Amino acid sequence: MILYHGSPHKIVAPTFGLGQERHDYGKGFYLTADIDLAKEWAVCRPETQSGYVHSFELDTDGLNIFDFERESILCWLCELMKHREAASSKRYRVLSAKFIEKYGKDTSSADVIKGWRANASYFYIAKAFVRDEVDIDILEELLELGELGVQWCIKSEKAYRQLKKRDEILTIDYREFNAKFNERDYNARLKMKTLIDSDRNRVEKVFSTLV
Repeated sequence: MILYHGSPHKIVAPTFGLGQERHDYGKGFYLTADIDLAKEWAVCRPETQSGYVHSFELDTDGLNIFDFERESILCWLCELMKHREAASSKRYRVLSAKFIEKYGKDTSSADVIKGWRANASYFYIAKAFVRDEVDIDILEELLELGELGVQWCIKSEKAYRQLKKRDEILTIDYREFNAKFNERDYNARLKMKTLIDSDRNRVEKVFSTLV
């Protein structure tokens, strides 16, 4: 399959073991199947410079692909909590450990992890959820409102070997696609806030009651 990597860098060399542990699914190389999203992600940082979209071909034969779209929303949130802090309080540290133990799944054997990209508006949901401001019954709809895309994270040495760079590199104009990224994020936050503030959010089955 063809996947795209949006980056501010013209030269990109995917390397096993690199990356930051504090990304959504930990260390790895992140891509998307949606070229338009890759264009926005290439210039999503608040820096007035052009970005680049790099094209790759992934041979999925024999790869263990962990797909969060086939799991519960709670399972996906657990994975975020393993790598990113949604709060800094002792309450969160204690409850998140229990939450991960109850709803999380072991992804350590995955060659590739596929799931939603927790950029600003998605992480806004996670933070609201751990503050007990979001009922579980509206969580899935909140994610759908974001329309912010699915990412593929290359994790294992095997997966890196089966990822081949293509010659195609697109130069992305900052002004056009950063504006599109910000508009998408703004609209997502607005829709999410409206749903969270609505009567449909009963705030009964919340983070602290699920552990």
